[in-house]
Amino acid sequence: MQISPVFEPTKRSAFLDVYRGFAVLLMMIFHFCWDLRNFGFMEFSIYDPFWVYFRSLILTLFLTAVGWSAYIVSNQSSKPFTWKRDIKLLISAGAISLATYLAMPNQWIYFGILHFILVASLLVRPVAKWPIACAVLGILIIMIYHLTPWLHFPNAFSTITHYVPLPDRTLDIVFPFPWIGVVFIGPLLGYLNWHQCPTPNHTVTRVLAFMGRYALPIYLSHQIILFGLVAAFKMVLLQFF
Repeated sequence: MQISPVFEPTKRSAFLDVYRGFAVLLMMIFHFCWDLRNFGFMEFSIYDPFWVYFRSLILTLFLTAVGWSAYIVSNQSSKPFTWKRDIKLLISAGAISLATYLAMPNQWIYFGILHFILVASLLVRPVAKWPIACAVLGILIIMIYHLTPWLHFPNAFSTITHYVPLPDRTLDIVFPFPWIGVVFIGPLLGYLNWHQCPTPNHTVTRVLAFMGRYALPIYLSHQIILFGLVAAFKMVLLQFF
């Protein structure tokens, strides 16, 4: 079995790409199940513990990867133009908001995962070079959120939607707490050199690594494809049954 810690020639971390690609795969499974539910092929509540934890796992993988990547960038001698990535995220988040507003104006996405990743990237970047302190802060945020009511702000959402013309329901929303704490834990994974872990070079890891490298375009396009396929299958069934 060949071992490839990094893919040439870009010197990207194969392990980090596979890690992020696994998150993309889980996201696609989650959205595919949502599509099946939407067209009546499955019955479940997205508030059931399984689906709540499944979504939390996906968010955890994506958001730790954000902090992890920030740490790697902070330790590179020649810093890449991160503002280009920020602009791509900004445009992509805007496109998601516009598309969902046109398709479902009563549930459009105004602060989903892409919006949060953009904000979180800007927040974690200046502190990623201190991974231990950053991780301690992240753990404290998560502990305070789960052990006390201090970071819950139960009336914040209703207050914002009362004064700002936003829908009461949205297809996707990521609240700042506790998820910014998860982002702040990410640099610790970089400090521990997880991105240098040997990665088996076989079909599964190559596919996952590809998905990790192109996570943003896959995110933007996968639901259109999945939703269209399930909708087409439903129409075919209605024609014959």
